[in-house]
Formats: sequence, C-alpha cells, structure tokens
Amino acid sequence: MENEPHPLPQIAASPNPAPVGDTASGAGKPGLIAPWWHLLLIIALVLFNSFAGAFGKKNVIAPGGSKLFLYGGTFFFELILILLIWFAIRHRGVTMRELIGGRWDSFESFLLDVAIAAIFFVAAQAILVGLRMALGVLDLHNTSQQIAQIKKTLGPLIPKTGIEVTAFIVLSVFAGLFEEIIFRGYLQRQFAAMGKNAWAGIIGSAVIFGLGHGYQGNRMMIVIAVYGALFGILVHMRKSLRPGMMAHAFQDAFSGIALFFFSKSGMM
Repeated sequence: MENEPHPLPQIAASPNPAPVGDTASGAGKPGLIAPWWHLLLIIALVLFNSFAGAFGKKNVIAPGGSKLFLYGGTFFFELILILLIWFAIRHRGVTMRELIGGRWDSFESFLLDVAIAAIFFVAAQAILVGLRMALGVLDLHNTSQQIAQIKKTLGPLIPKTGIEVTAFIVLSVFAGLFEEIIFRGYLQRQFAAMGKNAWAGIIGSAVIFGLGHGYQGNRMMIVIAVYGALFGILVHMRKSLRPGMMAHAFQDAFSGIALFFFSKSGMM
C-alpha cells in the first residue's frame, strides 16, 4: 500500500469513478467530496448517537420488551446520515455509485466480490478473536462470565421473537450498506483527501467507526476500530465498497441470529 497519494483527475470530469478511499486531486487541490463543515456535522451526529446510545439503550425499548422501535430508530438514523451525505456529494459532482465504486460489469465480478468478502470475513474474525483475548474482552475458559458480559453489553439488542430476528436481519443488511457508505465511502474518502494520504483515510474513519459503537464499552470500541481499519484496507485494495458491504451485513446478521438461538436455548 502506498504512503503517497496518486494524483487523479477530478471526479466530476472523469468518465470513471475515482478509487474509493483515495484522494482525487486536480490542480493540486485535495479531492474533498463535501465541505469540511459537513464532515464535522457527520462526525458529530455519529458520536452523539453513539454516546447517547451508551447511556440510553435500555430506555428506548418499548413497553412489553419489543426491540422493533430500537431497530427502526437505528435504521432511520443511518438513513438520515446517508441522505445528508448524498445531498452534499451531489453538489461536488459525485454520485452514490461512484462513492460505492461503480457496479458489477459481469456475473464473474460479482462472484469475485463474494469470494473476497468470505475470505475477508474469516481472516478478520481470526484477527479480532486474538485482539479481544489480548484486551480481556473474550475469555474462552470462562463461558458463564462471557455470556454475562454479552448480556450486559448487547442485552437490549438481542432479538427474542421471530418477528424481531427477521427485523434484525433486515436491519443488518441495510447497516452493511449504510455504514460502509458512511465510514468507508464518505469518511475514509474525506480523511484521505484532507491528509493527502490513504492511511489518513483508513485510520481516521476507523477511529470514528470505533467511537461510533460506544454502547459496547471502551475496550470493544478499540476492537471495532481495528475492524474498521481492516474494512478500510479492503476498500483501498479493492477500490470498491461491495465486498465490505457483504461481509459487514453477514457479520451483523450472523451475530443477531446466533444471539437469538442462544437466547432461545436459555443461555442468554
């Protein structure tokens, strides 16, 4: 991976989208895809939602214990961020398709992204398991304590009924799409342009991604930041958000389904 940005033509004037996560510069100017104040606004909204959620997740569960209100609130919050990003980038001549990295031009390219997503998912989980053990947030020798920690951290999010788990899977698919656009499409592109370096984009977006999950606790935010950096590297190498979207959606959906069955078995 290069440490120096490559000069590219302006996105609006190019027939092909500029690489996702890189800078696009013309006449020596950074390729910001939205004003700096817009970047600060998106970061502020992400952090506000994160730390408000860290202190108030249990309070947004509707009477009777339904999680649908919480899931719906998460969906609409991320949708608002997507609309804010879309509104800003369109004034710089950037489309959502360009932000994502174009589209599949053949069935083979789709299958390649599926394979990349699968390999990435397995490799990333291996890295994260080791990191979680090193930070003391995963203890494979004390399952009862581990289950208690999961209940404490994720209890308000765990689906309990068939309707809730279905809603959780739908939310996971949209979260995979939305969060990759927000963090690896928009934020990584902005940070890379401001720092004139691909690593500035990867690290900057990863830090905000970790801070955006305040409800999971301080040490897990470090784990999630590393996860975000891995996604950022994948985007930089593939020049597309698509494999990351697949892996992200699968990760969230798989976690929700697993927690649902653990809850049904009485373990949660």
